[in-house]
Amino acid sequence: MDYNELHRPQFHFSARKNWINDPNGLVYQNGVWHLYFQHNPTACVWGEPFWGHAVSTDLIHWQEQDGHALSPDEHGAMFSGSAVVDHDNTAGFGEGALLTFYTAAGEYAMPKRESTQCLAFSLDGGANWIKYDGNPVLEWIEGGNRDPKVICHAETRLWIMALYLAEDRYCLLSSPDAKTWTKIQGLTLEDDNECPDFFPLKDASGTERWIFSGAKGYYVVGRFDGKTFAAETGRQTAEFGRNGYAAQTFSNVPDGRCIQISWMAGGLYPEMPFNQQLSIPVELTLMGEGNNVVLARWPVRELNSLRQRSIALKHETIGGDKRLTATTEAVLFDASFTVHRQDANLLYVVIRGQSLVFDWRKNEFRFEYGSASRLVPDRRQVPLPDEPTLSVRLVVDKTSVEVFINDGVISASFCFLPNGYVRPFEIHSYPTEQIIEDFELHELASIWS
Repeated sequence: MDYNELHRPQFHFSARKNWINDPNGLVYQNGVWHLYFQHNPTACVWGEPFWGHAVSTDLIHWQEQDGHALSPDEHGAMFSGSAVVDHDNTAGFGEGALLTFYTAAGEYAMPKRESTQCLAFSLDGGANWIKYDGNPVLEWIEGGNRDPKVICHAETRLWIMALYLAEDRYCLLSSPDAKTWTKIQGLTLEDDNECPDFFPLKDASGTERWIFSGAKGYYVVGRFDGKTFAAETGRQTAEFGRNGYAAQTFSNVPDGRCIQISWMAGGLYPEMPFNQQLSIPVELTLMGEGNNVVLARWPVRELNSLRQRSIALKHETIGGDKRLTATTEAVLFDASFTVHRQDANLLYVVIRGQSLVFDWRKNEFRFEYGSASRLVPDRRQVPLPDEPTLSVRLVVDKTSVEVFINDGVISASFCFLPNGYVRPFEIHSYPTEQIIEDFELHELASIWS
């Protein structure tokens, strides 16, 4: 497999063959980033899931491992979950053992049963997994309860599990040994479901805050003392766009960073040997403080290692027939600029024949391509701040563009197929002039070369 097919993403992760969806078990240990993922090994459509496995030493270049980390068993198929490093041997498998928590989807078992939460451990750095013989560690609670996300709460030295239950209901559970779990709190996240995440970040004042999020990119920020999570903000959106879904953060990340990957759900890859891709890794930070805190997403610095030829323009006025046309034939690039909207109505950023439209009258932008994923809210229109100047960054692969506005306070993910074009990247204004400053375009290398 040379990863050089027509619609193959060149720096976003995709499986060698067949269908993938949620990122699972994201964990760092001993210089290696582990990416597990939902995988149907038999077809390019959704089917009974296994856990695939890929590794990286730099968060960018991934090597898919042979075989599967977790396979269906008598408890069911391998739905989503998470992984941690058991530094203190709380579970008794060995100091530094990797632990993974996953949903056994009982609808795939024979005979069928309710879904439960199970545990597996690895003593060889995630290469091989042994399922705990006392599974399930958490019996069915209600509904389609699934997708356990486990973290270690440093102050209480307890494991904390965020778990989806049913409708828009979730819960938190705690455990001293990763095997026996007690429910400590019920939570709701309006209009969201599946794939919870729960993690701490420091806000602008240096105060520790906790973020609780769901599969659709909604989140709330609050406080957590090991027993109770108290939300201090309303529901906000971390990742807009048609295609971002089921984001998960890595555990055990060095240097205090918080790194996240999403499934870019609903992309189209006609007649390819694979189906679906994951997002680039992004670093999460909290901007602001108190009730005005917001989550920002920004491409990890490691992405810069793919940069090749670069183009820079300091100041350009566009309008009428005068466009900003990048002198490149690249289809992979990382472009950024600042736009002063002036009195114009629209800014068009044309990416390989498809238009990203900034509508200043409505203070929103949209990518005019395709239909929405059934999983993700139909967020073609992404809100923009009512400001005269915006900074924009666009990370473009063969079949996707990820958008970051004002240092990542607003971000969005879109999958697309290219249309006909003369130049792969142009910016133009309607009906009057706008000013583009500090334009940079960096052509990017493939991670598969």
